[in-house]
Amino acid sequence: MNYDVLVIGGGHAGCEAACAAANMGAKTCLVTMDMNKIAQMSCNPAVGGIAKGQIVREIDALGGQMGIVTDATAIQFRMLNRGKGPAMWSPRAQCDREKFIWKWREVLDNTENLDIWQDQAEELLVDNQYVTGVKTIWGVTLTAKSVIITAGTFLNGLMHIGRKQIAGGRIAEPAVTHLTDSITRHGIRSLRMKTGTPVRIDKRSVHFEDMERQPGEQDFHQFSYFGPHRQQPQLPCWTCYTNTEVHQTLKKGLPDSPLYNGQIQSIGPRYCPSIETKLVTFPDKEQHPLFLEPEGVDTNEMYLNGFSSSMPIEIQLEALRKIPALRDVRVYRPGYAIEYDFFDPTQLKHSLESKLIKGLFLAGQVNGTTGYEEAAGQGLVAGINAALHCNNSDPFVMNRDESYIGVLIDDLTTKGVDEPYRMFTSRAEYRILLRQDDADARLTERAHKIGLATTERLYHWREKKQHIAAIIDFCNNTPVKPKKVNEALEKLGTTPLQFGCKIADLVARPQLTLEAIATFMPELAETLQRPANRREEIAEAAEVKMKYKGYIEREKLVADKMHRLENIKIKGRFNYEDLHEISTEGRQKLARIDPETLAQASRIPGVSPSDINVLLVLLGR
Repeated sequence: MNYDVLVIGGGHAGCEAACAAANMGAKTCLVTMDMNKIAQMSCNPAVGGIAKGQIVREIDALGGQMGIVTDATAIQFRMLNRGKGPAMWSPRAQCDREKFIWKWREVLDNTENLDIWQDQAEELLVDNQYVTGVKTIWGVTLTAKSVIITAGTFLNGLMHIGRKQIAGGRIAEPAVTHLTDSITRHGIRSLRMKTGTPVRIDKRSVHFEDMERQPGEQDFHQFSYFGPHRQQPQLPCWTCYTNTEVHQTLKKGLPDSPLYNGQIQSIGPRYCPSIETKLVTFPDKEQHPLFLEPEGVDTNEMYLNGFSSSMPIEIQLEALRKIPALRDVRVYRPGYAIEYDFFDPTQLKHSLESKLIKGLFLAGQVNGTTGYEEAAGQGLVAGINAALHCNNSDPFVMNRDESYIGVLIDDLTTKGVDEPYRMFTSRAEYRILLRQDDADARLTERAHKIGLATTERLYHWREKKQHIAAIIDFCNNTPVKPKKVNEALEKLGTTPLQFGCKIADLVARPQLTLEAIATFMPELAETLQRPANRREEIAEAAEVKMKYKGYIEREKLVADKMHRLENIKIKGRFNYEDLHEISTEGRQKLARIDPETLAQASRIPGVSPSDINVLLVLLGR
């Protein structure tokens, strides 16, 4: 049982980590408690959303699997924020929960260099601050050069429904009770967090006539740049609202709510609050939206998004039946909350390797994040770096202007967390550079250099790149005469031309798209038809680059300036406790984080611009 890389936990982080390490040539073993629940979608069976969709596109561009698995099992797809600029566009898919699991099993089972071992890790094995493997509850010792912990919510997990508490990592699954202690004894700090999930509903008991239908989109968009288009039947979601009667019922259960009776001490996710938290935080609101979403094609089970709760079972049911569409509702199980251990992510390097134990990597919810996508992105990076560590190669690290995954990991390792971390577009200062349409442009060539993205994927990107360049070149150099286009321009609601221009000048107008211009310019239509595959995706990418050229170039200049600070290495160059020219808080934070670069130091909360200037002066000496 000797390996290069061990991955502990078969969730979204663990699956991406195991595939990445194995595909890079490392002999890898994925240790999971239940092979039938690999990549289980513990909460909503959906992938993507605001900023999260961009992360999945980045995973795919790097050669990860989440986008391919999602496209194969999606039962509804939508591109969110289409009314805003392309930096905000975010893909989201509702998936078939069971098909998602088995598609991942298919991927894992067909990955070379990868074994699966069904067992539970109980003890981390460390020798002289180097990780050597794990020991399981069945007494099996697995040794490795790198170990990745992706245990999700299982570490000392404790579930709550009303005043009832049951140990577990997920409903009907046991908690892992000793692994945390075997990690923290080496100086790694652990804390507690809380998350929750809603009731699951039998669709046969729902009055859909009292709900609003929410269909998906049927256009060309998908998650993978490389894989096939969506293959499953497409299903609608449904919306309705709570009301004052629902709220009154829930309020009478607050004394038995573990969130408000002192039973739960840890902090839950700010941006996905329970229904009881919404009532307390927004007492004047008379209604809250709810989204009823299918769990799959072949099941009656539905997920009630917006009704996460750990209230007593009878309160949850009584409140649900005050909603007209759910007046006769039957449920498969109630919502519940869960508390679990996580580890301080500021004790990690940007490679996600521990600063205290060489060869130990952590990814996913054990780093204080929430969400499948954030977990998968970390898992991919941890898997890459665990494989590189086995060969003593330089780590793979992405900058903040290179990917949302880079922003995520920099935020975790530099700022830490005091609540479950969730990615938003607002967290990225270079979000016009981190669009969902160009993740392959940013990342595929880098991933190929380290041996993760395949040569086939690289050639696919290069062919796409050539087609994009050809469209842009055509538009930049093809003249447009007013007499030929003014009538069409007026019909499209935009100002007619006074003088001739290039097609690119028309594309820059907010009212016009390449597709619209092509309807009255046959030569452009012919150019857009030349790619053999993914024509719409290529045209959209070219259009975004032309429309937002000025914004993109300006943001690149800002990012290039920040790179100067990124290139100034400071780790090991200062004894911060002796730098009395710096504020007390600045000294304490710098000593605790021990940043790699001056740019990272500048992002630490409590380190002021004047503190950075002092470091620059001292570096000059």
